[in-house]
Amino acid sequence: MSQEVARPYIGGQAVIEGVMMRSPRSLSIVCRRRSGELVVRERAAPTLAQGPRTWPLVRGIVTVVESLKLGSQALRWSADLFEQDLDDEDKPASKKKPPTASNILTALSLPILSLVTSGGEAAPSTGSKGAGGFGFISILFAVGLFVAAPQAGAEGINKLFKLGLDVSSPGFQALTGAAKLLIVVGYMLLIRQVAEIRRVFQYHGAEHKAISTYEAHEELTVENAAKKTTLHARCGTTFLVMVALVSILVFSAIGALLPTIPGGRLAQSVGFFFMKLPFLPFIAAITYELQRFFARFCTVGPLQVLLWPGFLVQKITTAEPEPAQLEVALASLRATLWREAAATSAPAEVPDRVFPDYGRLLADPGYVGARV
Repeated sequence: MSQEVARPYIGGQAVIEGVMMRSPRSLSIVCRRRSGELVVRERAAPTLAQGPRTWPLVRGIVTVVESLKLGSQALRWSADLFEQDLDDEDKPASKKKPPTASNILTALSLPILSLVTSGGEAAPSTGSKGAGGFGFISILFAVGLFVAAPQAGAEGINKLFKLGLDVSSPGFQALTGAAKLLIVVGYMLLIRQVAEIRRVFQYHGAEHKAISTYEAHEELTVENAAKKTTLHARCGTTFLVMVALVSILVFSAIGALLPTIPGGRLAQSVGFFFMKLPFLPFIAAITYELQRFFARFCTVGPLQVLLWPGFLVQKITTAEPEPAQLEVALASLRATLWREAAATSAPAEVPDRVFPDYGRLLADPGYVGARV
């Protein structure tokens, strides 16, 4: 029992041709280059929050913001490697320009990944240029797609079917939530058709399989990981689905308490939209606590039904990975576990390491000991 308590919590995220893993005191990113080499970046994780930052609801906002920072920087670093490989490929006979990492990141502008693109001291340094402009565009894109568009869709349905729903009524909020879910699912299905995005979704599945292998106390091998499911209760996709559902309840409860904007229907709709924005962090905090509860108590037995909505959408954002992609996820997990165990002696930042293949990485004295 004591051994299980001592095991560090592991989270992760798929990046372009790679996987980021994080434990309480460390994080690592492993990307596979076109040459087959594995590039490993290790960093000390930000210091755990103390005091009020650990309180329920408050910790949800802190965790989401921190995860967005680390995740977006990991994406930018992996994008740099991806673009370097494309630049190194000299194909003068080809008139069709291959997609760039900027194209991929634009397609991946999900709010959970791209709301925050500014640097953090403990986050991986990327050296990317133009991050501020991309961050501003990402924020506009996310708010427009996942906040403004659902409300506009609900307004259109309300008008088309002559429902006569007030913009702050529970019925209108239910329409808005349904529209938000449809937009999220539709957007995921759309970007899944892009070959490069589908590979990211495969790495997403590999990340889940690697973490599930670790949580099952099994040897961190490709064979064991391949048997696991691509679905996981603590997934960002599930978080997005739950945000849509929680927002229905929150705005239905507070809608009648918000002031009515004078003027016509357009003024009321726009006014209600801006009044909703300050409540988004509160909704994210509630969703974070609910997901923690579901992941802890609802993974077995009849309560599993509460996880099904998120799992259904995860079937879009994950795909069965190739063995080589499982190698990358397991390599990132091993690097994180090694640094977590050596957190007190390892430097906060070390040069990136390059291994010719997965076998050479496994032969590393530190990584070979990071088994379970």
